[in-house]
Amino acid sequence: MGSNLETIILSSYFVSLCVLFGFGLHGFIMVYHHLKHRNDETILPNAMENENDFPVVTVQLPVYNEVYVVKRVIDSTCTLNYPKEKLEIQILDDSTDETTSVIAETVVNYQRKGFDIKHIRRGTREGFKAGALKKGLETAHGEFVAVFDADFIVQKNFLLDTLPFFADAKIGMVQTRWEHLNGESSMLTRAQAMALDGHFMMEQNVRNRAGYFINFNGTAGIWRKECIFDAGNWEGDTLTEDLDLSYRAQLKGWKFKFLPNVTSPAELPSEINALKSQQFRWTKGAIEVAWKLLPKVWKSDVSFNQKIHSTFHLTNNIVFPFILIAGMLNVPIVFIKHQGGFETYFSIMSIFVLSFVGSFMFYFYGQKEIYENWQRRILLFPLFMAGSMGFAVNNTKAVIEGIIRKKSEFVRTPKYNFVDNGTQMPVVNSLSTKKYVPNKLKLSVFFELLLALYFVFGLLSSLYFLEFAAIPFQALFFMGFSFTSFLSLKHIWLARKKRNIAVEPIYAE
Repeated sequence: MGSNLETIILSSYFVSLCVLFGFGLHGFIMVYHHLKHRNDETILPNAMENENDFPVVTVQLPVYNEVYVVKRVIDSTCTLNYPKEKLEIQILDDSTDETTSVIAETVVNYQRKGFDIKHIRRGTREGFKAGALKKGLETAHGEFVAVFDADFIVQKNFLLDTLPFFADAKIGMVQTRWEHLNGESSMLTRAQAMALDGHFMMEQNVRNRAGYFINFNGTAGIWRKECIFDAGNWEGDTLTEDLDLSYRAQLKGWKFKFLPNVTSPAELPSEINALKSQQFRWTKGAIEVAWKLLPKVWKSDVSFNQKIHSTFHLTNNIVFPFILIAGMLNVPIVFIKHQGGFETYFSIMSIFVLSFVGSFMFYFYGQKEIYENWQRRILLFPLFMAGSMGFAVNNTKAVIEGIIRKKSEFVRTPKYNFVDNGTQMPVVNSLSTKKYVPNKLKLSVFFELLLALYFVFGLLSSLYFLEFAAIPFQALFFMGFSFTSFLSLKHIWLARKKRNIAVEPIYAE
């Protein structure tokens, strides 16, 4: 019986590491393409100079209960360096709180200043963000449509920097890189910043330069309206409507352009339960899009390399269940290895450390391409890895729901107008005075806490048996689950300190 159990554990561990190894090797492939194409000459289009030739542009600002940041995004949109008579602004407001009053007052003020700005309410959240964007398009006058979420600040030259690329009639969408308004506020936001920097510089930028599919990131980008309609318009049947429309458009033959040197500042989630909500939505949504569109990708006439890269792109979140399995099995593996008899097996397993190297190089170049002080930033990589492991429970649930096609509500990630100010604690403590902070204690938090204790046992066992090779990975798992469970409990406690504040659950268990 023991032999059978050992076989099951060793086989499951091997399969899990094989999956992680495959996606880790894809990191090497992205680094290869980065090094191959990083010196490619970027052909810049001619700047727009004659205002008579400027196209009409619609800027859509989808909003749902964002009282702290909605005025900021409207104010910045109205500072765009663009002729007023060629600019239409739509506030797509699905809010159910005082956000609507803030919008109404702000809109009236800008209408008096001569702006073509409209406050559009549907009276329903049908289709969520996709439904709001689709509703706005029914009356949009612009030939081009820019989209910004409420937590962004629109740069004055955004349109002047992006519109010239549409001189190529095949370009359907131009995406800019996100910057971080509060990226230095806490260890939580620093880890997020590293993840997003890697996504933009080593996924979006590299894929675009290498000629592979990229995606609209839901905000800070601009579409040719004809492209949206030709691709079938916005659809709300997945939680990542941006990824869905992106693939449908590119399968139709439209080209996308990513601009790594044109940036759009945004606020990162400062509260971990809201971040879990965001990660859950992004993870589950990508799996939903994979179910929906991967068969169409493989049936299409795009190149084989395109199909391979698209498959990795849409399915990379599948790693989270295998991260969880590999981590949990790592502890009994220590006992099995101590008993002896599997020397060949463990010798072969040592090759899987390359997947960790691939991930490191991926984020190393992501930091190096953006920051002059990348040496200091890359030191946070172990913390980032630990955080990724700590989110394995949350994101595994999202993957499973995506695979079994369980539908769930689109839950937006609230923001609080937090920006870097040289301090950390005041930002965290002020969560107790904010609306929208989730206060629902979920069972997954207790599971994360139990896993943290489980890896304490694993660390002690590894030390006892002198299995030093297992210690770094078990330490990362311990740090990750301790970090996520502790912060989850702390931020829920902060949310409950002020009982008269309306709070919302993130999502139902």
